[in-house]
Amino acid sequence: MTPTAKQKQPLKVIIDSNALFIPFQFKIDMYNELKQLLNRNFELVLISPVKRELERLATKSQPKMQKNASLALKFAEQCSYFEVGEASQETTDDLIVKVACEWKAPVFTNDKLLRKRLRDINVPVIYMREKSRLEIDGLIS
Repeated sequence: MTPTAKQKQPLKVIIDSNALFIPFQFKIDMYNELKQLLNRNFELVLISPVKRELERLATKSQPKMQKNASLALKFAEQCSYFEVGEASQETTDDLIVKVACEWKAPVFTNDKLLRKRLRDINVPVIYMREKSRLEIDGLIS
């Protein structure tokens, strides 16, 4: 594949559940911020365990969290959906790491432990900085 052909394909960005709370919790236009940060076409990808996590929060948590999770699910409708096969002992974070490695795709998360795990294996991480903007840690090829 030539570099120009690769550039034309949208960059897949795996999104974690907490990143879906950013638009309404911090009033950040996530798509605009990502467009400026990545400077290329991108596609947000919601994997099945993340969606299930949000659905669980939307029905079985405190009322404020239920509302936020419902808003996050509504926002997630704009993402591409990918069904992931999972073993019973794998956590959502384990599956995010697995898919990110397979696809060589950056991950958008604010989870500090997940960010560290991803950076330890050289996976680029997009995260919110100072509750006002998005930043990327690592290089995207």
